[in-house]
Amino acid sequence: MNDNSGENSNQPANKFDPEHRFLLMFRLRKVIFFGFVSLAVLGFAAKSSSILGNAEPSASNRNQLDTYANSTNSIGQDLVWECEVAVVGGSLGGVAAAYHAMQSGSTTCLIELTPMLGGQVSSQGVSAIDESELMRQNKAFPTSWKYFKQLISEQFALPSKSIFLEANSKLVSETNSCWVGDLCFSPTAGAAAAKRLLIEAAKRSPASRWGTEIAFKGVEFDPSGKTIIAINAVQRTPRDPNYIPKGRLSQEITSWYAWQSDNEFEKSRLRLQPPPGKRLIVIDATDTGELVASANIPHRLGSESNKTTEEPHAIADNPDCTQAFTFPFVLAIGNNRGKSNILVAPTKTAYPKKIHHQEFNFGGYPMLSGRSFFNYRRIISQTKNNPNWDDPVEGDMTIVNWNPGNDWGVMNPPLIMPIEAIWSSGQSQNWSGGLNTTALSHGEERSLVFSEWLMQNSPIPVSHLLGKGTPISTQSGLSMYPYIREGRRILGRNAYGQNQFMIREQDIRSDLSGGRDFSASAVGVTHYAVDMHGCRYDNGKKSGEASSAAITEGFVKPIVIPLESLIPQKIDNLLIGGKSIAVSHIVNGATRVHAGEWVIGSAAGSTAAWLTKQGNTTIVPFEIVPKGLMPNLQAYLRSQGIILNL
Repeated sequence: MNDNSGENSNQPANKFDPEHRFLLMFRLRKVIFFGFVSLAVLGFAAKSSSILGNAEPSASNRNQLDTYANSTNSIGQDLVWECEVAVVGGSLGGVAAAYHAMQSGSTTCLIELTPMLGGQVSSQGVSAIDESELMRQNKAFPTSWKYFKQLISEQFALPSKSIFLEANSKLVSETNSCWVGDLCFSPTAGAAAAKRLLIEAAKRSPASRWGTEIAFKGVEFDPSGKTIIAINAVQRTPRDPNYIPKGRLSQEITSWYAWQSDNEFEKSRLRLQPPPGKRLIVIDATDTGELVASANIPHRLGSESNKTTEEPHAIADNPDCTQAFTFPFVLAIGNNRGKSNILVAPTKTAYPKKIHHQEFNFGGYPMLSGRSFFNYRRIISQTKNNPNWDDPVEGDMTIVNWNPGNDWGVMNPPLIMPIEAIWSSGQSQNWSGGLNTTALSHGEERSLVFSEWLMQNSPIPVSHLLGKGTPISTQSGLSMYPYIREGRRILGRNAYGQNQFMIREQDIRSDLSGGRDFSASAVGVTHYAVDMHGCRYDNGKKSGEASSAAITEGFVKPIVIPLESLIPQKIDNLLIGGKSIAVSHIVNGATRVHAGEWVIGSAAGSTAAWLTKQGNTTIVPFEIVPKGLMPNLQAYLRSQGIILNL
């Protein structure tokens, strides 16, 4: 399925009388439904909810417990971690990379900006697995991906001290019922599973460690400028024991990346470096390509033209035109007497609310009945009824990530900062995330206005959830970080007839000629529709978006990921472990989803681990193919449960 149920679907809307049905249901229910938001706000003062099913640590010791193998929480002190594999970004790909590296016994470090591991499935709020039907039918997923999904299903559906009703003590497997895919769950369950996975892998590599609430700040190079010798970061510890993020990244990002302590956070400097006598392999697994941008590694941003890529559906080179980003939120069936409307809706927005309202719709689906908007990504089903035929009931919850809703693709200004903006803003010297805060604010407002619109247009009461004990534990109820569909994408080295390698549209389409065979250097395989969530300017200026490239998965071949797509130019000990691999803007539309990102991260982590285990420590990633070592690497990848063909 795609991110938006309204795309690539001819399903008719079901007819029903929702108001009568739900009012009748409410009268029959004997359990009084608590006011979600009002209790959530009161819950701010309570102790943190659990991620793993026990009481979450307070802010004063959160970093100590979330930083594996850290015997003390050295708040305010400079810290040094030694590792053979360093993963920047605890995204879905980053978790996969760290897991596979640790499974091999390689000492691994991972740092993550937000308080949650897992990226898409946690801090970005897309906790509804979206997979290719072809991959499902052929069961062509890495062993680690299948195991990770199993771990998710075993987590508590909601935090153990959640304020909510029946789902409080249930597992994900007991509340999972949606129609986007076969597994929908709360972001807290996704983060819990990611942590559990790494804890298990660390048994094979006990000196490994990871930490959340750590911002990447930059890298250090050897005299040649080709080898990274250290990674610098800053760890923050909230001063307030009841701290939860605002859920307004536009207002938080500057503080999160600042070196200096402030009224909200105590800061510690962190340096990641190799153990004495060993080398360091680095993986950029951030969703926006932070390391790539901060080190000015050759990359592309936004859409490309046919002249640039020779892709049939490429329109124009436009660095502004990355795919739309989204701040998901959670709606629940239940009445809190209108308090959500008061607490959620911003009184003033950069774009008038009526402009937003004109673009909202359900894509031809009913809001609540049967195969509906609500059931599409329903993360809590109290009765686990059929999402295709049955209606949600009181206490059910859905994660909202909807194309004609809270997607934000307006490029005035663009979200991802190009190199010129990075230099002019001073971030080349003091990295601060590389995102435009005005664009972030516009995206946040879009989501809040959409939530307000949904509450106003629902035939029965629904509530916007926020605060502690909720699936997205932020003050606003918005995800801690936006769902990033596309960031910076590296330009690879000379390979497969290209001076600057990238996977192109014709390489993945079954109905186009000119595709290449990457099997000789395959490190993974994925599959999905080409799903474009477009960009646009608010003044009607042509965007260059390749909208016509969107195609259902039936026209997409199995997408082989070659090693060359993970290897950037200039830097010899760096691999890409997520969305920033060498693909075109169009191909990113098929490789960016959950399973695709996991495949890429698994390949990067396994390749890094394989390199650390070679007797010859001078071998670097770009030499694997020309030195004839690819068969050895592929044999190792297969031993790790990674699928190389489909």
